[in-house]
Amino acid sequence: MNNSNPILTIETSDTLCNVGIYFSEDKYFESILNERHSHSERLVSSVDYILKISDTELKKIDSIVVSSGPGSFTGLRIGLTAAKGLAYGANLPIILVPTFEALALQISAYLKDGAEFIIANKVNSDEIYYAKFQVKENKFIFVEELQIVKKSDFLNVDGLQVFGNAFKNSKNNLFRNLSSPSSVYLAKWSKLFGEKLKTYDFDYLEPNYLKDFIIKVNK
Repeated sequence: MNNSNPILTIETSDTLCNVGIYFSEDKYFESILNERHSHSERLVSSVDYILKISDTELKKIDSIVVSSGPGSFTGLRIGLTAAKGLAYGANLPIILVPTFEALALQISAYLKDGAEFIIANKVNSDEIYYAKFQVKENKFIFVEELQIVKKSDFLNVDGLQVFGNAFKNSKNNLFRNLSSPSSVYLAKWSKLFGEKLKTYDFDYLEPNYLKDFIIKVNK
């Protein structure tokens, strides 16, 4: 992305409904809602609001960048569905950004080079999404790939900082309740790695759930 057109970002992988317009390192706008059911009720109005305060027309956007998961099944579907509708109407490409990678990029900007850290987000009461990273020149590399592990097996963190919502009530001072990336780092990831991921072929775009979606039926 070497033009001056801004990027519209949508992050709905967790509880926050986060929408942004990113022009550059020095100019960006961000709307963050921490409200129950805000994804379904407020996402479209948040997009309208962020376009208005940034004085940006949707047709002037370079691309729509969406957090692709893993994360909340419902949140991810709502975010991508909204992005597809906006992109189709304005003839814009979409870029799917891996949620854990954007969050790792954000965390890496604040840790020392060579530091290792873990991201652990809740799947359900028994399982967590897990990945281990190392900071490398303000970016990151994977030490252990993204996977689902049993929460009961996640006992020894070897003194590493753990980010995510899997243990948000823990009193361990190594645990940080930061479970989703900011819209700014979605945009930064897309600028670093997303140019070849731009697509107008929306029909086959799906979130990365990492786990099969099973609908529970109350008996």
